[in-house]
Order: sequence, then C-alpha cells, then structure tokens
Amino acid sequence: MTATPPVPPASPTPPHRGAAGSADAPAPDGLIRRLGLALVCAAADPALGGVLLLDLDPRLVEPVVRLFGAVLAGTTEPARPPLVLGAADRDEDLWTRTRIRGGEHGITVRTEPGPLVEADDAHDPPPLVVVPDLARLGVAGMRAAVQLLGAEVATVERSGLRGTVRPRARWLATCRAADAGRLSRHLLDRFAVRLSVAELRLPGPAGPLETLFAGLPDAWRTAAPGVRPVPVTDAALTRAQQLLGPDTGVRRQLALVRLARTLAALEGRPSASAGHSEAAARLIGVAVPDRAQDRPEDAPEPPGPAPGPAGPPGTLPERRGAARPDPHRVRDDRALLDTGPAQGIGTAPGPAPAPAGSGPYPEDGTAGARDATPLSGPRRRTTGPVSARGTVIGTRRATDLRDIAHVRTVREAAVHQRARRTERFTVSPADLHSNVRAAPPERVLVLLLDHTCREPDGNWQETLAPFLQWAYTSRATVQVIEVGAADAADELRAGSFAARSVLDPRVPGALHRGGGRATPLAHGVELAAHTLRRLFRRLGTGPAEAWLVVVTDGRGNVPLRVSHTGRPAGGVAAAGIEDAVEAAARIGAMDRTRLHVAVVDPGREPYGDLPHVLADRLGAVVVDGRHRSGTEDAGD
Repeated sequence: MTATPPVPPASPTPPHRGAAGSADAPAPDGLIRRLGLALVCAAADPALGGVLLLDLDPRLVEPVVRLFGAVLAGTTEPARPPLVLGAADRDEDLWTRTRIRGGEHGITVRTEPGPLVEADDAHDPPPLVVVPDLARLGVAGMRAAVQLLGAEVATVERSGLRGTVRPRARWLATCRAADAGRLSRHLLDRFAVRLSVAELRLPGPAGPLETLFAGLPDAWRTAAPGVRPVPVTDAALTRAQQLLGPDTGVRRQLALVRLARTLAALEGRPSASAGHSEAAARLIGVAVPDRAQDRPEDAPEPPGPAPGPAGPPGTLPERRGAARPDPHRVRDDRALLDTGPAQGIGTAPGPAPAPAGSGPYPEDGTAGARDATPLSGPRRRTTGPVSARGTVIGTRRATDLRDIAHVRTVREAAVHQRARRTERFTVSPADLHSNVRAAPPERVLVLLLDHTCREPDGNWQETLAPFLQWAYTSRATVQVIEVGAADAADELRAGSFAARSVLDPRVPGALHRGGGRATPLAHGVELAAHTLRRLFRRLGTGPAEAWLVVVTDGRGNVPLRVSHTGRPAGGVAAAGIEDAVEAAARIGAMDRTRLHVAVVDPGREPYGDLPHVLADRLGAVVVDGRHRSGTEDAGD
C-alpha cells in the first residue's frame, strides 16, 4: 500500500457505518457517499469486481464510468478506455483478436487474446468493462460475465489460442429493477456489489470526484488497489447469514462477507467483525434490524435492568409501566380462543409481491416468467459481416467504414462546422458513427388471432400449445396480429405487436382478449403477408424457419378497402371474405422450404367450410380447435 490509513478511534457507533450511509442521512448526499465507497471497495478486492447499479439515470452512465476509471487508475482519468458490451457482441469478438502483419515472407495472421483477457496479466491498472443495459446484453456477454466475475483463474481455449489468466477486470453494469426479474439469477449473483441509485444526482463538472468521496478518508482512494484482505470472524459470518436470511444463496452471503472484510481492511482493523457485516449490508441497501442480543464484540453492552427486587427463578421481568395486578380482582384462568392467521374467502389473489425497486435484490419480488436457459443461444448463420446484420438498436463511434450511420454522422459533423471554418461541409473521422445492431432472429412465430370467433368455453392457449412450445424451445421471436378485439384502437383495422419471446406478458394477454363486432380479417392476412415478406427479403439474415398460425372462422365482414381508408361504405356482403382469400393467395406463393402455415378451425356453424377455403389458399394444414373434454384432449 502506498499509505497506511489511520485507525479510527473506538466508539459505540463504528465510523464505517457512517461511510456506508445511514437512514438518517439525506438521501442524495448519503447515496453519493455510498456509491463512492462501493467503487473503492470494488477497486480494492477483485472478488468484488462486479458492480450493478439499479435504476441509474442513463445520462449518468458516462460520468459514473469516468469516476470508476479514475478510482482504478488512481488519477483523474482512466488508464485505458473501457470495454463496452451490448447485444451484438459475439464470442469471437470478446475472447480473441486477429492481427494481420506484413513481413519478409508475406502477410501473417496471428490470433491474440481479445479485449476481455488481454490486460489480465499486465501490471497496469485493472481494465474496466461497462454494460450500459444488462437486460439487453447478448448471450456471449452473459457467459463472459458468469465465467470471469469472482473467478480466481480463467482458462481460454479458442481456435488458435489457449491460455490461463487471472481475471483483473472490473465490471460496471446498469439495469432497471423492473427488468431484473427477466434475467438469470446465475448472472445477477455474480455482481457482488449492488446499489439502487434511482435518486442519484451527481454535481456539475466542477468537482464530481471530490463530492463522490466526500466524508471518506483521503488515503482510502489511493490505497484501495493495494489493500490486503483481513480475516473474518465467526460473528461476522453469522451476522451476514442473519441479515440475508436462511433461504438466501451462498453467493450472496460470500459477497456480503467479502464486502465486510474490505471495509475492515480499509479501516485498518485486524479482522472483520459483525459490525462490519452490518455496515456492508447498509452499504448495498439491505435492511439491518436492531438487535438486543448477539451484539458485535466491539459494541458496548446494553444497560442492564434497574436495580429492584428480583422475581422467582424462571419468571420474566415486568415491563416498565405495566399495571400491577389487583389483589381484590377475581382471577379468571379462562384463556381466549386463538383464532390463528386470517384466511381469505373465495378465489382472491394472494399477497402482492414485493416492489421491484426495493432493496438490492429486486428479482426476489418478481413473479413473472423467465427464460429457463438464458445463457445458451441458438446456432446462428454467419453469412456476411455481423455488423451489417440485424435490427438497428443504436449507434456508436465507428472503428471502420462498414455500416455507417449516415444521419448520426452528418449531425455530429454539423455541430463542428463553425469551428472548422471551411467553405464546404466537412466530415472528420471523429464524426463517423456506425450502427449497433441486435442479432437477427433465426426462427419466427407469426400468430393471426381472430377474436370474434372465440367460444365462451374455448381455450386458445391449450390449442396453440404445440406452436408456443416450439417457439419457446427454439428461442423464436413472436409477431402477434390481432383482429376483432373488443379493446382495439380501430375496430376496422388489425393491430400487431412484436415480442422477443413467448414469455412476453403481452402474448398470453392476447390469447385471452375478448371479441368485438368488426372482423377485418383481410387486413390481418395482409399484415401477415407483409411481415413474412419483410423477414424473408433480408439477404443472409432471414429466418431459417417460420410458422404462420391463423386462428379464425373465416367470417371477415370488413373489406380491405375500408381498412385502408377507415371509412365504412354501403353494404359489405361477401367482400370481406373474398379480400381475405385473395390476400391469403400471396402467402401461399411464398417459399415453403422455410415457411409453415396452419389454420386453427374453431368449428363454428354455419359456414364451417370457410376456414378450409382459407387454408387451401394459404397452403396450410387445418388444426381442429374445438373445445373438448379433458379425456379427449389427453387422447389426442
């Protein structure tokens, strides 16, 4: 260590509790001090290398990254620019890097360690990995976080590269508390330091670093990289388990104990006590209840009871202010009947889960569905450069001339035209920005739901179970097109939405929506044709397989012209049905090597042949969607 921090004097309230923030301190200032102490602890101990900030304002991501880089480097600026991970990163881009060099015998290609592990064995300050949105991190980035965070040794075996490194990088990730329930607990538990910073407000550029470390000893920041861990007492281990609860995971307990020993080491204490476990819990936002028993060894004993006559052995002392028994009152030994806990009547829902933003573990209070295999992705084709494939989700500063974001580039160049003082519009290399693209889907499920054909006892979720199961196991994206919904924004037009998977809560909501009056079936079939055509037209990025499932009785009563113009005109007759059949013929002409179509027939009478006519034009198979008993369903 470059400096030895002074040992604070002993007091009934340890000084590290105030550093970690308390409930009595003002929320913004106390939160800033807690964030500064959390960054110092993460820089001091590689086991605390994962920092997760919940509900951080997106405008504060860059200032917090600069501050964390300054803590790691020991100066006002980070030693190297941070590595930013997002949705489009691949394993080949993170673990390896290809170098092309020219020599006497021609061009040679070498495979070197990638940005994740290239600086792990160096003597420079630890590198910084930044994840602006953990919920949108790609599968490759999630696997890298699980493998590196908290690990003492990591083995890299890729094509042309094999080695063992000691991970030194620190990770700084942000995530909304409402999105934490959709992430893998295996991934979230890798982030040992968590803070809910929804109310964080950093000061202006005058002195953010000084304000961040206000109230902390000056020697802590410079000595943090050289702090050695101290032993942990049994009282600290027991207290950490009590604070987190008996049902918590081992990783959370280890994270809290490691944070406690780092706080003790920063204070110069020889070991971590139970008080340090409480300070670590307050730092990350875990509630610390008052305890009358099992106090830490460095805290004074509570004052004993006032002197007075002692009761017989085995009796409890009287409470102060309790009324004394009246000797003239008749004693009644009859006890009241214990009613037990209150019970609900009927089918009322149970207690509501904890709010998503309460505490550092919002995933515990989320009851929504989550992906069972979030760290494994489907096999993807690699036709063409990866940077030019997929949906555009943002922009970043360009590193080459591929997939340039022209609008963002021109906007950046226009800002500096007056300062450059050139006669013509000039674009500098610093103005170039490229598109950030999410990985394109390999499989797609398109659902066309006609809500006006729903029977009162019908169960669409059971009928569509095989298609939903296929979409779930193949990690397919879902496009839902709704026709004739009771709460539709425009009853003359079909509505649609795109979901990342069948676990999106909007998908089951669409399966149980009520029916309305109008049935713009022709417009819904036309939207399905446009969606499939747009997917298959992407050269090299189109889906490998797609399913179109149409649930309808074929009774369309809104012509296509009315859906386009929004103005009803005269009698309809069979115009809506004819337009739907004509639009279906365009889908029937598509390539069937990748597209499969099914029509679910609800079996309504009369006109029970309309779904078969529509299926014939679509080139689809017909699925019986009539409601059956449980024994018949099981037999099918």
